Amino acid sequence: MAASTEASEPWYLALLGFAEHFRTSSPPKIRLCVHCLQAVFQFKPPPRVEARTHLQLGSVLYRHTKNSELAQTHLEKAWFISQQISQFEDVKFEAASILSEFYCQQNLVDSAKPVLRKAIQISQQTPYWHCRLLFQLAQLHALEKDLVSACDLLGVGAEYARVMGSEYTRALFLLSKGMLLLMERKLSEVHPLLTLCGTIVENWQGNPIQKESLRVFFLVLQVTHYLDAGQVKSVKPCLKQLQQCIQTISTLHDDEILPTNPAALFHWLPKEHMCVLVYLVTVMHSMQAGYLEKAQKYTDKALMQLEKLKMLDSSPILSIFQVILLEHIIMCRLVTGHKATALQEISQVCQLCQQSPRLFTNHAAQLHTLLGLYCISVNCMDNAEAQFTAALQMTTHQELWTFIVTNLASVYIREGNRHQELYSLLERINPDHNFPVSSHCLRAAAFYIRGLLSFFQGRYNEAKRFLRETLKMSNAEDLNRLTACSLVLLGHIFFVLGNHRESNNMVVPAMQLASKIPDMSVQLWSSALLKDLNKACGNTMDAHEAAQMHQNFSQQLLQDHIAACSLPEHNLISWTDGLPPVQFQPQNGPATSLASLL
Repeated sequence: MAASTEASEPWYLALLGFAEHFRTSSPPKIRLCVHCLQAVFQFKPPPRVEARTHLQLGSVLYRHTKNSELAQTHLEKAWFISQQISQFEDVKFEAASILSEFYCQQNLVDSAKPVLRKAIQISQQTPYWHCRLLFQLAQLHALEKDLVSACDLLGVGAEYARVMGSEYTRALFLLSKGMLLLMERKLSEVHPLLTLCGTIVENWQGNPIQKESLRVFFLVLQVTHYLDAGQVKSVKPCLKQLQQCIQTISTLHDDEILPTNPAALFHWLPKEHMCVLVYLVTVMHSMQAGYLEKAQKYTDKALMQLEKLKMLDSSPILSIFQVILLEHIIMCRLVTGHKATALQEISQVCQLCQQSPRLFTNHAAQLHTLLGLYCISVNCMDNAEAQFTAALQMTTHQELWTFIVTNLASVYIREGNRHQELYSLLERINPDHNFPVSSHCLRAAAFYIRGLLSFFQGRYNEAKRFLRETLKMSNAEDLNRLTACSLVLLGHIFFVLGNHRESNNMVVPAMQLASKIPDMSVQLWSSALLKDLNKACGNTMDAHEAAQMHQNFSQQLLQDHIAACSLPEHNLISWTDGLPPVQFQPQNGPATSLASLL
């Protein structure tokens, strides 16, 4: 709230000083700050002071109070008055920026767009504001899912930054465009753009923190691109570079010299946020690869960092990071046999989504998908079907859609009496023909589902063909969970066919891999098979040892099953529509069958 040269009147400086004192008090005294600023108008100030005061009042009311009508009035006046004044860029464009942000928060997006367009049109001689407003309008279009308009604006920004001589900001615009193209799955446009970005980033010599933050942005896009494609092994060199890069950033000091080019006065993310983001993509990789203890370790680190940051920073991106981390660790918990913890974390995601309508809109499908996976783990197949069906209606994301359909197909296979629905689903995720996504991991999973169905139908040779395809694909990209599941199912097939030696060759490595992950269900399945195998081969001691292992796994899963179904949050399995329920009624006890576990 600095005073300008044309407003050095003692009364103005005094009121501004008091207002700033009250605003920065601990805790802030906002009502007194507002009174001081309103008093400025009693002195009939000149237009510059009037516009600036309206901006200050509008900002304070918007950021610190719920008086949205008064905030809107002041911000609109600041924008209107400042447009009539020449050489008043900072107030003019800050008013446009905050007013547009306010409109978006009030769901008045159609009011925000013309303000931003007008501000962009008249800011071409003010590089910092021109770039910032282009980013803001592009973000607004992206939030509306109008990615074409957003990409166009980012392209305009990249060319403007090039003309202004800021390769750094040009790279920021291009990387942002690359991110949206990845979201749109326009891979033919993404590859040349990322290649260009890589060249710009490596050749740019400037502020070390800015250079490293560009490298982090670039590598995050590369890593997520690989992970989206299910290429867990191929991504490792990029992920390693990314982890090294974030270590470099953490050693650099923030007090670097500011860029002299006003078009380069931008940061992609604070370095603390970048650290959390790198933890997040590491968790994504560990979960897909089946290194679940590693995923747990990095999730704990990231969530601890997030809790610290959220005490000081209300940035919405922190809640987004938190939800995505929880979504991944919930899937890990379900695999490692910690269903009760997973359910409590699903409830935590519900609470975070209740605080933000946009967060809920963007994550409702994932939430129902997680509940569907939980329902499978506690053998509530009707509820699992309802959750997956709800999730399918809420997503247009092709990878998520394919993941849901694959899991819904597994539910129909287990139920054994849903042939028509099952075949309809399988036709849409046929790994041999027109598979809907390019994901290596999801295609391998589709082969596994085919193998599982053929096994249940007693078509063992066909099942072996599908499972060997899964094994080939999962080995190529280190997809440990799919490898373990395929090995144990192949072992089961060979056991049924009486080929005990081949069965043993499959089940032993399946057990070793499942212990390493650790995957409790595959361990349970493998130990049961080992018990029967050793019994059939007359290996009494080994059979007894396997039986003991099976008993231990059964007990652990049973106790966890009872704990999960007894939680009040277990009632979430019945929620399929609208916002998640706020309160849960306690359960009298588990009302689900334990037969599938034992």
